[in-house]
Amino acid sequence: MLGEKMIEESQDEDYRAGFVAIVGRPNVGKSTLTNALVGQKVAITSNRPETTRHNIRGIVTRPDGQMILVDTPGYHRPRTLLGKRLNEMVLEALADVDVIAMCLPADQKIGPGDRFIAEQISGSRAKKVAIATKLDLVSTDRLIEHLSDIEGLQSDDGVQFDAIVPVSAAKDKNLGTLIDVLISYLPPSPQLYPDDEITDESEETLIAEYVREAALEGVRDELPHSVAVRVDEMVEREGKGDRGILDIYVTIFVERDSQKAIVIGKGGEHLKQVGVKARAEIERLLGRRVYLHTHVTSLKNWQTDPKALRRLGF
Repeated sequence: MLGEKMIEESQDEDYRAGFVAIVGRPNVGKSTLTNALVGQKVAITSNRPETTRHNIRGIVTRPDGQMILVDTPGYHRPRTLLGKRLNEMVLEALADVDVIAMCLPADQKIGPGDRFIAEQISGSRAKKVAIATKLDLVSTDRLIEHLSDIEGLQSDDGVQFDAIVPVSAAKDKNLGTLIDVLISYLPPSPQLYPDDEITDESEETLIAEYVREAALEGVRDELPHSVAVRVDEMVEREGKGDRGILDIYVTIFVERDSQKAIVIGKGGEHLKQVGVKARAEIERLLGRRVYLHTHVTSLKNWQTDPKALRRLGF
């Protein structure tokens, strides 16, 4: 429930707090923007479409307000049962937020996918902010054209944006302005989370995501959609000289046996690199030494199998 972690301390009557859903079609920079606003990594990023598969929450706390960012999967026309479930996650997030922030990358023309999302959010009572992302990748003339296209999107599809803000997450441009705008649209409320909390995701969820992010690097275009990760067990090592090490057992799922060889790589080299990269992220998260045990297995056509999806948490 949204209020379960509400802090009882009294605060200024002008303090604002609430939830902001970051939405957009796949691969428009939602997770990169979420991480930049939070100031730390809470969501995995990749240049592969449909990287985000959970509604990941990042928390931004300031003296005047606190916003909980909900980084959602890319909303799209689904081709699989997994895609349908991801869209349902987005709609679930939209039902419980105070502000909807729609990402529209400035280096790409507004297309059918953007108009489809605009239609979906047009009926929401939440405040709506259009974010022109990837500002650093375009000229001033192109940015002006893009902002004009966003204005046209409003008249074409019935969605009305309360504000339009161009930003660059990579170059830290206008992020402060965006935070100001988003907090201004949140309702008056006491702080919802402690000052030092940046996410309410479980360690297991984040660990699985870090492994999946590492597994996506350098693989073929058709493989990312087929990769899923589950944390099976986390065990304190108790042997003499090994105290303080956490053994983490993780299973990487693909859909076909032929894909296992891709994830493992020649002589196990790719899987080794997955472990090295993921372990660094996990140790940063947990603040301690870990040993990562990775196992790759196939779960046939799991993206379209309801039972398999349930096993994997979808």
